[in-house]
Amino acid sequence: MTLTSRRFFYRTLICLIIGQSYAFAQKPQADLIVHNAVVYTVNKQFSTAEAFAVKDGKFIDIGSSKDLLAKYNAKQKIDANKKPVYPGFYDPHSHFLGLGQMLNQCDLVDTKSFEEIVERLQKFAAEHPDHQWIIGRGWDQNDWDIKVFPTKELLDRAFPNKPVLLTRIDGHAVLVNSKAIQLAKISPASKVNGGEVEVIDGQLTGILVDNAMGLIKRVIPSTTDKEKQNMLLAAQKECVKYGLTTVSDAGLNQDDIELIDKMQKAGTLKIRNYVMVSLGIRNLEYFIKKGIYKTDRLNVRSFKLYADGALGSRGACLLKPYSDEPAKTGFLLLSPAELERSLTAIYNSDFQANTHCIGDSANRLILNIYGKLLKGKNARRWRIEHAQVVSTEDVPKFGRFSVIPSIQATHATSDMYWAGDRLGNERVKTAYAFQDLLKQNGVIANGSDFPVEFVNPLFGFHSVVARQDAQNYPKGGFQMENALTREQALKAMTIWSAYANFEEKERGSIETGKMADFVILEADIMKEAKEKLRNIKVSNTFIGGEKVY
Repeated sequence: MTLTSRRFFYRTLICLIIGQSYAFAQKPQADLIVHNAVVYTVNKQFSTAEAFAVKDGKFIDIGSSKDLLAKYNAKQKIDANKKPVYPGFYDPHSHFLGLGQMLNQCDLVDTKSFEEIVERLQKFAAEHPDHQWIIGRGWDQNDWDIKVFPTKELLDRAFPNKPVLLTRIDGHAVLVNSKAIQLAKISPASKVNGGEVEVIDGQLTGILVDNAMGLIKRVIPSTTDKEKQNMLLAAQKECVKYGLTTVSDAGLNQDDIELIDKMQKAGTLKIRNYVMVSLGIRNLEYFIKKGIYKTDRLNVRSFKLYADGALGSRGACLLKPYSDEPAKTGFLLLSPAELERSLTAIYNSDFQANTHCIGDSANRLILNIYGKLLKGKNARRWRIEHAQVVSTEDVPKFGRFSVIPSIQATHATSDMYWAGDRLGNERVKTAYAFQDLLKQNGVIANGSDFPVEFVNPLFGFHSVVARQDAQNYPKGGFQMENALTREQALKAMTIWSAYANFEEKERGSIETGKMADFVILEADIMKEAKEKLRNIKVSNTFIGGEKVY
């Protein structure tokens, strides 16, 4: 190569380097690009993409890998290796603080007898000798050979000098021992509206249902703020592991809401929370006066009411008696007048009303009160939480009054073994009617009610699509006419849940301008065989573009 040729070569090379550097400097800057993925945007077209770019915690572009990699400089690039990516999963009805509390208690889930419960409690007590009370949660008599409520005798023998409190899986009944009864000064004559102190042959059994649980809870030692902080962090760790980026805590008091806000602002609690304020005179007056409170991670704009109890503990309020116990129809936790008075106060504010309704009588009552206040189609987005047993003639009221059904699909596959016994062969067909409810407004929110059910939202996805349990029982599915399609099921745990929380403009889909909450899975829930859905693992969970798992 001649001297002239070499000079020409180096000049050309320098020009190319300068040109590339200039082009690089001119590219817009992103914080993160995820590429080589199958991105389910869950936008209106339900379209898929290959890549997206994130800046300042928000999606700034969605498209092909080639285009986005050429268009942006990025501090971080993630090659998804063709893995599926979805909007961050929502749980629109959960008990986030309750999960943290349960993780600090004796786990009684999946016990097969009361004797097994006592064994677990004795082991727990030996491991935690400093606990003033022995507290556990998760028992369900419907899982035992003898499907009746337990009594306190075995607890009294095992723990004669230490109080014991065991909460049923649904949170609507507890079993306590004699020491706890003594501390709470409960007697066979104790009566509670909207609850039951169970007495057999003149003696307390230790079972307290719904509002009667308040008799014992008033004597339990209070939890410190530090203990609650640790519980909330433990709950967060569990949630993000399963792809949850937004939870909806269904019923908290002012102090707990302010603690969550404090932790989120400090940056220790990153998960987003749509908090429902527990109904009560103090809470109602304080929050209606304060008004809706919203940050980028906390949204306080709804009240949680309880109309009735749970089906498993026969506290759900039914129009006709229980098929397996004709002397009972369940009960309301508040009188119709009290419910209407509270709902009227909420209607006269900007807040949303979210009412727990399990039985067909409770659903009818609340739908009628909603209808009286809302009058017709509206934009208030009031919700029925659970909407579990709804008479056929009441289903259209969801559409008539723009009421959102907030369901938990795993309740159907947990209850299906015995729901027919409680309700009878005909009435059970009006239970867990998710497709019928969806048709009313074209929207349904699907959560878990954890820790009543397991945290993993893919369990709910599987339950609502396959209508089967973890062992893929029953063959063909339970009441499959009310299953949802996979597209509907994904929307129910993303964009429709966001809508139910007034958050669809900022989250719930992967679209430009929305918060960069997303989850990467190891396999595609839209294509994987139904029997494998519950076993799919989360690769990564991101909140606001930050990897939290």
